[in-house]
Amino acid sequence: MGAILIKADSKSSKILKELAERLGGDVTTISDEQYEDVLLGALIDKEKTGKNTTRDAIFKKLDSK
Repeated sequence: MGAILIKADSKSSKILKELAERLGGDVTTISDEQYEDVLLGALIDKEKTGKNTTRDAIFKKLDSK
C-alpha cells in the first residue's frame, strides 16, 4: 500500500480530502511540523551513503564552517 502527501491551501485540502474519502482512501491530517519531519526524513534517506564516521570527524567538520 502506498501513500501520497499533498500540501495545499485549506480550501483545496478540503476538496482533496473529500475526493480521497469518496474513492475509499484513508485520510489523515498532519501538522506543518509533521509535514516537515516527513520531508526531512525523505531527504536523509536520499542522501544516505552507507558509510560510517566518527563523532570527532563530524564535530571537526561542523567547527570548520
